Amino acid sequence: MAGRRQGSRLSSDQASGLIAARFAFPVMAVPFLAVAALLVAVWAQGGAKLALASAIGVGAGIALYHAAFGFTAHWRRFLAEGRGAGFRAQLLLIGLTACITFPLIGWGAMLGLDVRGSVAPLSAGLCVGAFVFGFGMMFAGGCGSGTLFTVGGGSTRMVVTLAAFIAGSVLGTLNVLWWRGLPDLGRYGLVRDWGVVPALGAFCAILAGFALLSIRRERRLHGALEQGRAHGSLVHGPWSLLTGALALAAVSVATLVLLGRPWGITSAFTMWGGKIATAAGVDLASWPYWQTRMRWMESSVWDDATSVMNFGIIAGAMLAASLAGRFRPTLALTARDLATAILGGLCMGYGARIAYGCNIGGFLGGSISGSVHGLVWMLAALAGSAAALKLTTGRGFAR
Repeated sequence: MAGRRQGSRLSSDQASGLIAARFAFPVMAVPFLAVAALLVAVWAQGGAKLALASAIGVGAGIALYHAAFGFTAHWRRFLAEGRGAGFRAQLLLIGLTACITFPLIGWGAMLGLDVRGSVAPLSAGLCVGAFVFGFGMMFAGGCGSGTLFTVGGGSTRMVVTLAAFIAGSVLGTLNVLWWRGLPDLGRYGLVRDWGVVPALGAFCAILAGFALLSIRRERRLHGALEQGRAHGSLVHGPWSLLTGALALAAVSVATLVLLGRPWGITSAFTMWGGKIATAAGVDLASWPYWQTRMRWMESSVWDDATSVMNFGIIAGAMLAASLAGRFRPTLALTARDLATAILGGLCMGYGARIAYGCNIGGFLGGSISGSVHGLVWMLAALAGSAAALKLTTGRGFAR
């Protein structure tokens, strides 16, 4: 009898496991279905080129999630603690990408490629916008790319941040033309002005200088460099920062070759916000910024390469979180969560609009184009991040 009861108990446990697995399977399948549905929809609406752009976005989402390659967390550690492994990985990403993008921008025409860099002027709007963006990053807990991949990973708080980011992008269009009308110091594109080889040599030397300063500071503050995370499974993660940098360099190069311009994120947020505002009855046609962009407003998001790449990042992060066994969306939010998410999102949206982009479009896109504005963006955003940390924690820049 005891044996029968034991057998019956085992059977019940097994049955419970089968029931749990039956209901867990659809949840685990959602990210796979989302990626497949996205690629099919983009192909049907926008064609093969945009479907490929969306697929590149999926790859970016997987890399960002598995490598935890968010700019915000790494900048926070670099500024407040002096730990610079993540910051140096970002410099490595830029340097590796530039080794390919500089020749493509400078010599691409000889190869039959129509590629162009992103070279913006050195202006007050650039500095103020990047500062405000960096300030918002520390409240939001994410950046442009970080917001997207954490939304895909199941963060409800980042959904709020994304909504505020979109709203801030639209608010930025109220006076972005005023900012851009202020006197500036001109545009400086190293590839255009110096040529590929001198530009690449000088640029890599600058990046190496930032990296060496970071190493010296970390050793002075802590005695030794922090050991990096080991590379785990390519499918299930986690990835090392080096693997993440290599993967995102491939994303950046692929985007430049496919679309003819660097990877960007926030222009799509402005487009989405504009459509939402118009649907809500806001007369955007009366705003100077939008008067030359109403055709853009009439087009579909499925025809916008930046939009479909952003969708891909979200779907790719969902897939990566599922493969890692961490796709468990939660609705728990505190009032503080909501307040900081909204404040951070609004600051990032407004700042990105007047600073020629976010950490991807402004910093990464500008830097891999050889534009001096990319490095200025980084310095101004770091200053904004340090100011936010000083305000919230009393620690701005560890010395």
